[in-house]
Amino acid sequence: QKVFELTSAYDFAIASYLLQKKRIQTTLTHVSSLRYGENPHQKADLYQTDNDPYSLISAKILHGKQLSYNNIQDANAALNVLSEFQDPCAVALKHTNPCGVGIGLTIHEAFDKAYHSDDVSIFGGIIAVNKPVDLKLAGLLSKIFLEIIIAPSFDQDALDELTKKKNLRLLEVNTTHSSTTKTQMVSINGGVLVQDIDDHKITHKDLVCVTETKPSDDVIDELLFAWRVVKHVKSNAIVISKNHQTVGIGAGQMNRVGACEIALNWANNHNHKDGLILASDAFFPFDDIVKLAHEKGVIAIIQPGGSIRDEDSISLCNQLGIAMLFTGIRHFKHV
Repeated sequence: QKVFELTSAYDFAIASYLLQKKRIQTTLTHVSSLRYGENPHQKADLYQTDNDPYSLISAKILHGKQLSYNNIQDANAALNVLSEFQDPCAVALKHTNPCGVGIGLTIHEAFDKAYHSDDVSIFGGIIAVNKPVDLKLAGLLSKIFLEIIIAPSFDQDALDELTKKKNLRLLEVNTTHSSTTKTQMVSINGGVLVQDIDDHKITHKDLVCVTETKPSDDVIDELLFAWRVVKHVKSNAIVISKNHQTVGIGAGQMNRVGACEIALNWANNHNHKDGLILASDAFFPFDDIVKLAHEKGVIAIIQPGGSIRDEDSISLCNQLGIAMLFTGIRHFKHV
């Protein structure tokens, strides 16, 4: 079996090189069999496609039992959110959706923001940080029931504290690396869908303000923070943020108003009722989001634009004094 795996991979590499037009130039190398898949009655295995350094396959497992299928999916999603930020950042994640993201001057401040974004959903979830875990942070993390903690490194006294938890997985991943994976593959019945990775980045110069109310530089920074998070939330997606902290996330709803209501109600119910920023992964087909946002304390909105009824939303923003910026880029996320 090993011989044929090796020779078939070799033959495939040669054929791909000679053709010079293969969409996928990869083979699958078996890494490990997993205990089960998404559910106990499903079998599952982990395969490697390449040597991407920013990958769970490249991670050092410092403590804990084998990663499950769901652990791998979730941890991969957490790494992808983390890759959006250079400042000290903490990502709390559950069921492949971020439930809290924060950035701060220190990793402790970032974690505090991520945790208090939603201290309910993080139960049994993942925390990923882009700075070393010291004893102070380990003490905070040890108080929460977590499946996985991902960090670039762990101080020895932090390891001593966290390894007291037998089943907690501790993963070391070099967060200074950028992912080299350029394509995404998703299986369907009888086939595979292949697309480019959504690694598009937005900066200040890409934004177009379409309203009479113009945002300050601080508000633009906050809009960009929310935009980088909403990119990684299942569609339909709405993210509400304030002070570089997510304070409400509406994920995977069948209509955008529903996602918006979930995100804004969470924010308001947790005493965030003014000065809020709203990010939407896709355009507004109607102005109902703008109306709801105003009622709940939103002062600025970032969205792709491109609806045939954009002018309705722009007009209402002008009436209500809300700033709205278009990115020209959509970030649908279905899987």
